Amino acid sequence: MLALLVAVLSYLLGSLVTGVLYSRARGADILGRDLPGGSGTYRQFGRNAAILVTAGDILKGVLAALLARALIPEQPWIATLAVVLGHCYPLFFRFRGGGGIAPLMGALLVVAPLTLLGTLGLGLALIPLYRATLQSRLNLNAVPFATAVAVPLGVLLSLRYGGLADLLAGGAAMAVRAAHLLAVPVAQGDKR
Repeated sequence: MLALLVAVLSYLLGSLVTGVLYSRARGADILGRDLPGGSGTYRQFGRNAAILVTAGDILKGVLAALLARALIPEQPWIATLAVVLGHCYPLFFRFRGGGGIAPLMGALLVVAPLTLLGTLGLGLALIPLYRATLQSRLNLNAVPFATAVAVPLGVLLSLRYGGLADLLAGGAAMAVRAAHLLAVPVAQGDKR
């Protein structure tokens, strides 16, 4: 019963997509123009807005993982999966959300910080390489691509430093979202 409670609360927490809330507070709706994560917010509103939105989305993951730690400490992956799914497919915004990277990072920050550090390091190193070579052909934002490549390293790190179930659960939710973004045509003006 506690696992279900954690899953529902984490999903609802994830559904509070910071980029949408920020854009609507500014009198616009990012969902009509871009994806509501840090990258889309950067393109639409600038660096400071992107930092604020990314921090808010990371905080969702942190809070979900802390909730799991308090109520179901043996199964934090349930909260990780739910908060990432909530961010990708938010109940409050017609199931149109972001890619899930920031809430996954927040959850891993609590559950497995060393795994996060190694995975994040590789992902950040890949972003400029991807932008220079493949982005124009794939028409997908660099961050989801770098994340998909860095996750296998994260798996190896998690075997040593922990967080394997969380990484796999959040990564699976993100993979579904990335496949969805590639398969479903996006509205005019949207960026991936």
